[in-house]
Amino acid sequence: MDAACARALELGLPSVAFTEHLDLTPWYVPPGSLHMFPREGADFVDETSTFHVPAIDFTAYFESIERCRARYPDLRILSGLEIGEPHWFPLEVAELVGSGRFERVLGSLHSARIEGQPRAIDEWFYTDAIEGASEDRAVRDYLAEATAMIEADDHFEVLAHIDYLLRHIAASGREHDPYAFEEEYRQTLGALARSGRALELNTRLPLDARILRLWHEVGGPAVSFGSDAHTDVRVGIGFEAAAATAEAAGFRPGRDRFDFWRR
Repeated sequence: MDAACARALELGLPSVAFTEHLDLTPWYVPPGSLHMFPREGADFVDETSTFHVPAIDFTAYFESIERCRARYPDLRILSGLEIGEPHWFPLEVAELVGSGRFERVLGSLHSARIEGQPRAIDEWFYTDAIEGASEDRAVRDYLAEATAMIEADDHFEVLAHIDYLLRHIAASGREHDPYAFEEEYRQTLGALARSGRALELNTRLPLDARILRLWHEVGGPAVSFGSDAHTDVRVGIGFEAAAATAEAAGFRPGRDRFDFWRR
């Protein structure tokens, strides 16, 4: 976190948000797929080949936030969460977010009901989709789950990486045409727009400009920028290109330099 703050200042960024992952969904791990997880991942896989995401040490997390704030007073440092599948865990999420300690809360899908069954997206890709099975169905199911999440949970203010599934499609060398799923994208983005929340431009995989244009067309009020860094060297990566894409789609810097970009 210290190195990430130093990198943000080096780049001239006014702010950084540490949206710690909160994933309560257990993930099935196919044989031979431990490469999908950190080096310590095997320590959290039980006898049923289920990966349980380690719990967050919130005491250490907030102590680290305060140390960084003291060391980098010229950088606005936000606490935050990225909550996976918040609509599946309403009581736990309400308790955490209701504490008021988190300044930026993202909602994300790392799992979805693929053909009716809860599946970790990574596991789905490495077992089914890598052989080309039911890819179109998975995209539709993923977007349907995102719509359900938006409509069922109001604890997050930003929808993270709507294109999370597309990372794996791109990594496989295949192309994704958002307009082939325009109705599904419009449904998901329309629900988000009606809720008044922001769409994240996650620069781990540059957001397809066509998706951003659909977001503007359905009345999307705002976008945020996230590098999904995980390491200090990736802080702010791709922000210049993302800003240009956002501007071309009709979004402009907000009221102050800490605000979302708005239409």
